[in-house]
Amino acid sequence: MSALNVEFSDRELEDLRQIAKERGTTMKALVREATVADIARHRALQEGAEVFRRFFADNAQAFADAFPDDEHRPHDPGQAA
Repeated sequence: MSALNVEFSDRELEDLRQIAKERGTTMKALVREATVADIARHRALQEGAEVFRRFFADNAQAFADAFPDDEHRPHDPGQAA
């Protein structure tokens, strides 16, 4: 398994020690859990955004029909403002 050295300020390090102590875990485990949770959240957000983009693209005409006033139309120079 690969490793990574991470620098913290004295205050951050003390906070990590305190939190790890309160949770009955090691600082290493605490930082790893937080990192793994953030990676999972990031992946879920990316996947959710992709699902939304596909849904919107697949239903673009239905959205346009349902909300015609929200449709962006190119400006026609011959049309009054």
